[in-house]
Amino acid sequence: MAEEPLVLGFETSCDETGIGLVRGHTLLSDALATSMAEHERFGGVVPEIASRAHLEAMVPTVHRALADAGVALGDVDAVAVTGGPGLTGALLVGVAAAKAYALALGVPLYGVNHLAAHVAVDELEHGRLAEPSIAMLVSGGHSSILLVPDLSQDVQELGRTIDDAAGEAFDKVARVLDLPFPGGPPIDRAAQDGTASIAFPRGLTGPRDPAYDFSFSGLKTAVARWVEAQQRDGVHVSVPDVAASFQEAVVDVLTAKAVRACRDHGVDHLVVGGGVAANSRLRAVAQERCDAAGIVLRVPSRRLCTDNGAMVAALGSRLVMAGVAPSAPDLGADSSLPVEVVSR
Repeated sequence: MAEEPLVLGFETSCDETGIGLVRGHTLLSDALATSMAEHERFGGVVPEIASRAHLEAMVPTVHRALADAGVALGDVDAVAVTGGPGLTGALLVGVAAAKAYALALGVPLYGVNHLAAHVAVDELEHGRLAEPSIAMLVSGGHSSILLVPDLSQDVQELGRTIDDAAGEAFDKVARVLDLPFPGGPPIDRAAQDGTASIAFPRGLTGPRDPAYDFSFSGLKTAVARWVEAQQRDGVHVSVPDVAASFQEAVVDVLTAKAVRACRDHGVDHLVVGGGVAANSRLRAVAQERCDAAGIVLRVPSRRLCTDNGAMVAALGSRLVMAGVAPSAPDLGADSSLPVEVVSR
């Protein structure tokens, strides 16, 4: 196999059909098809709709990725696919497609962890990851703090959300404020015109609370009750102020716990990934707190924070170059795959 393998990556853990091509640590193409418009009227992702959309988008998206990269299918050295965690039906579509391509091409197949892939994608923009690093992953389905001694084989979970993930809380608060789905971008935009003047709670930040776990369910409920009380009393609700105050509460907790994890473990590099990492306030506060603590902050560009095939190809390339054994032909999907299992 080439010293810098050409890896074809498949990502179908939720509603995005992502196909990426990576050579070594160089991104060649990142093609994406989304079914978000079909889910918007339901206020959340409908698994069956997502699975059918993946089926329809798969082959055209692969062809587009190859064309964008200027390579032929026969040039591919390995195939990588998200094997979990995620929606079972959606994962199965990607795994089946990846297995078919790998078998037809006669190349190894790597089933990779979705969360570890969110860390790996940063290497496409900022070079080799410092090891160990602390990684904070924040998305619609996950909010985790990880210790990463070796991205190819040793990822350790330090903390996670015990209820709603940060992105899920954004979606639910957006619904309360009559903002579009998904809630992250509209809340970020609305907050820019508001002030964080409402004292919403910061979950799991007491002295006896778990140091690295998150809880956003209480915050979401507090926002909903505050809005309901204002409306009941006939008081005008400032959407920008509520958005800014809610966003500040989320960002405050996320960044404080991530910096604390770095300090506690003697690690001076923090990687932030996942869809919520595209939030402008999170990026700003994380940079401020990392600068103050002498920590190097790495955050991928916004287009690589959300789910994409490039991140899967990036992790697949890392595994190939590290000499990790490929997956067995009977690779399946695991909707609750633990982050400690980087590949399977």
